[in-house]
Amino acid sequence: MSGSSGEQAPAYRSILSISDEAARVQALNEHLSTRSYVRGYSLSQADVDAFRQLSAPPADTRLFHVARWFRHIEAILGGPCARGEPCGRQASKSRRGQPQWSPPAGSPPCKLRLYNSLTRNKDVFIPQHGKKVTWYCCGPTVYDASHMGHARSYISFDILRRVLRDYFGYDVFYCMNITDVDDKIIKRARQNYLFEEYREKQPRAAQLLEDVHAALKLFSVKLQETTDPDKKHMLERIQHTVQLAAEPLERAVQNDLPAEVADSCAEVLLEEAKDLLSDWLDSTLGSEVTDNSIFSKLPKFWEEEFHKDMEALNVLPPDVLTRVSEYVPEIVNFVQKIVDNGYGYASNGSVYFDTVKFASSERHSYGKLVPEAVGDQKALQEGEGDLSISADRLSEKRSPNDFALWKASKPGEPSWPCPWGKGRPGWHIECSAMAGTLLGASMDIHGGGFDLRFPHHDNELAQSEAYFENDCWVRYFLHTGHLTIAGCKMSKSLKNFITIKDALKKHSARQLRLAFLMHSWKDTLDYSSNTMESALQYEKFMNEFFLNVKDLLRAPVDISGRFEKWEEESELNKSFYDKKAAVHEALCDNVDTRTVLEEMRALVSQCNLYMATRKAARRRPNRALLESIALYLTRMLKIFGAIEEESSLGFPVRGPGTSPDLESTVMPYLQVLSEFREGVRKIAREQKVPEVLQLSDALRDDILPELGVRLEDHEGLPTVVKLGDREALLREREEKRRVEEEKRKKKEEAARIKQEQEAAKLAKMKIPPSEMFLSESDKYSKFDENGLPTHDVDGKELSKGQAKKVKKLYEAQEKRHKEYLQMAQNGSLK
Repeated sequence: MSGSSGEQAPAYRSILSISDEAARVQALNEHLSTRSYVRGYSLSQADVDAFRQLSAPPADTRLFHVARWFRHIEAILGGPCARGEPCGRQASKSRRGQPQWSPPAGSPPCKLRLYNSLTRNKDVFIPQHGKKVTWYCCGPTVYDASHMGHARSYISFDILRRVLRDYFGYDVFYCMNITDVDDKIIKRARQNYLFEEYREKQPRAAQLLEDVHAALKLFSVKLQETTDPDKKHMLERIQHTVQLAAEPLERAVQNDLPAEVADSCAEVLLEEAKDLLSDWLDSTLGSEVTDNSIFSKLPKFWEEEFHKDMEALNVLPPDVLTRVSEYVPEIVNFVQKIVDNGYGYASNGSVYFDTVKFASSERHSYGKLVPEAVGDQKALQEGEGDLSISADRLSEKRSPNDFALWKASKPGEPSWPCPWGKGRPGWHIECSAMAGTLLGASMDIHGGGFDLRFPHHDNELAQSEAYFENDCWVRYFLHTGHLTIAGCKMSKSLKNFITIKDALKKHSARQLRLAFLMHSWKDTLDYSSNTMESALQYEKFMNEFFLNVKDLLRAPVDISGRFEKWEEESELNKSFYDKKAAVHEALCDNVDTRTVLEEMRALVSQCNLYMATRKAARRRPNRALLESIALYLTRMLKIFGAIEEESSLGFPVRGPGTSPDLESTVMPYLQVLSEFREGVRKIAREQKVPEVLQLSDALRDDILPELGVRLEDHEGLPTVVKLGDREALLREREEKRRVEEEKRKKKEEAARIKQEQEAAKLAKMKIPPSEMFLSESDKYSKFDENGLPTHDVDGKELSKGQAKKVKKLYEAQEKRHKEYLQMAQNGSLK
């Protein structure tokens, strides 16, 4: 140093006496330029006093001496001192202090929002009790086979349930009911029983015809009363079918044909007229059916079939299942309390909900979901059921909008004892009583099909809130969208539906689920060939990626070889994390699986491009990165229920029945076979043995696909072995052969056309120029000695322009003919 710290005090006093700040800093900078900066310099009070005047280093780069000393003193003292404040030194004068740390700003977390029918908005999902979610789902009314409309609802709710549980980490308690007491079930059970009884009696042909005509007469009345055009068209079709089926039996009776002919015609008529006869028999004999077991047999059978269908679709079973027939005492108590609370009234053995009284209460509101539908008598009567809308029943109500909580049983209906006489539950009260018993006064989620909003769910809300005297029985109401069949409305009553069993004969459960995942759960889904083709293509696209990654992971590599320097991998990895973030945002946005699948497809496309680039460079892709991506995609598909079995990566390949994982069992042997084949092919190419190469190709193209195995040969790279679905591979093979056959035919056709063109060209070249115009007698009548035309067909001499044109054509043919003669002389003509 130029001087000790004590020697600097006079100089500092002189500098600090300068009043102008800019001049003072300039003078300080000039003074410091004469001093050497030494790390660990012992500070004097003069140094501290000099720099106490500054709150920050000067911005002017020319004053770098001041800036440098300022930072030096600041580091030693642990921070800047305010003017006039004493500055203390750190305990150790030679150690720098840690700079202040600030946490990153971050970004606000994405919150799950669900479309809530109560608000018709996407609301932030907030369960009432931490991570626990109570959920009630309306189950089926079991009187017939489950159809794709059921699949639409239950697969969609299964996806939502899995996402909430397995992705967002909620503890979901999922309840579902089975409606096994209902007007539809009662009527169908009676009809089935009466028809089978009728069939067993084997009525004579004449009696059968008489009964069918009576049934047609009753059916005609029903047809005339029907106003819905779709339903009317369906009924007309049934009527026409029965009339046609009756004609052969009528001829057999009239012509006294042999008994076996009449019996055969009668059997056909019985089958075609089953619905008409069942309805007619029920109208005349239904009230005589008194055995309650008849009404339990039908729903028990169809409930069992429903559970089989759900299992086949990989729909998780509910945590608890309730049946109406098992909760009748709870339903009676529920109805009684509604009456006690002043919102229900007994009338002629039935109990009705007083909608006027409820709506006029300050604490309650009727029609929360679809207020615009309140008063829709058609919808209300459909909700009451076919057996409960007679004139006498409707007259029992105080208001047309009131609905049945408990129905007095008529002859031919099941019944249970209660304070109001023998009766049975109304439709809407079932869910309220069962859900209320299990989930209490308020649940987090209630789910059902879109068509249940009014009156069923609005009535559920009203009677439940009347029972609990609250206004929050359901916090979030979720409704799945409609399902159409190739653009047409699907309806059991219209007999326009596809059963789940029939759908599973055409497509796998995974393919059906992928089709649903590719659409919003709350919107209409069209079940059509185009929809399913999109699902099939998506499954194939993802499966090919999984198979490629599996092949890459099977390749032997040392431990250190798994970790290579990243080049293109950095970009792919960034895209991977971007896609994961996009997937999370989409799931938070009302569980938007359609966007999720598109983001997953885009990620796989980038992986495929990366693998193709590496393959073109004869370099193996980074296995660790691709494995991470494949595992993530597998996890997401598992969460969605699109991967049914336990699979570590991708879609599992299983053998028939309950055999172990086929892939892990046979792949080591297939890999050995592939490597052996590759070695044989190499020798055959070197030794020029085409027969061996043909056998090798036959193994790849003809034999292994029959076993569900695909080999993919790539020049300069190991053969890829893929285990897949046998039927799919055979379809691929047939498609490949079809394409190759088309190419062959096109090639042959092109060769034929080329040959014909060459022949035509040679034939034209062969004609001497002196003869080329002689055959055109329709154009010319006279020619000169060289064969050039001089007069047209009318004897008129050719104009100069025409003569010039034919002369030009003559010269061109002369040139072609000389070329032909030259080719003939050289022997090059074919």
